[in-house]
Amino acid sequence: MLNARPYCAGRPSSAARGVLAVAAAVLALAGCASAPTDHFYSLSNGIGGGAGAAPAQVDPGYYIELPAVTAPQQLARVQMLVSSGAGQVDVKEQERWSAPPAAEIGQALSLAITGELGTIDVFRTPTPKDAPVYRISTSVQRFESAPGQYALIDAVWSVHKVGTEQVLTCRSVAEEKVGAGYDALVAGHRRAVNRVGAAISKAVRQMAGGGKGGC
Repeated sequence: MLNARPYCAGRPSSAARGVLAVAAAVLALAGCASAPTDHFYSLSNGIGGGAGAAPAQVDPGYYIELPAVTAPQQLARVQMLVSSGAGQVDVKEQERWSAPPAAEIGQALSLAITGELGTIDVFRTPTPKDAPVYRISTSVQRFESAPGQYALIDAVWSVHKVGTEQVLTCRSVAEEKVGAGYDALVAGHRRAVNRVGAAISKAVRQMAGGGKGGC
């Protein structure tokens, strides 16, 4: 009488199970390797001078106040919107701002202007009695990104000496040529924001000096 080992058709041998396990591991690793990586960018990095950089003027005797920047609704998302020609815009899911562009522009402008004037931004902060405060309101009309071509910011801004009727309203359009890649694109936007900040700083300085300011 022969002793036959039972055969289970639905149960693979130990060797087969090993092969399947290895195959599953390879597929899992391949899936991880192919997963796209998100990249985050900020307009504030490098704006306002590096560590130890002296401002153009120290304690000028006045403050600025920069409320939240307003921007078109399409800029409420953190994903980059890039122009692809013929009026088309692409949403780049893996290329993202660290905050919505309006917030990024506001913070970068604050750093650029305070760094230029040597003052501080006292938005939502108490100030000494009778201290001159210049409120800067900014409305972004366009914020365009074209990798390898240009970075553009078009903004209407006003400077109002708080407690007076003195107001100056201007428009700045800053366009910067950029090289290929998103790092170059973001660097171009930083330069554009710096240009807008320089125009605003010039107006504040003129008004603080007793003039009407100019665009």
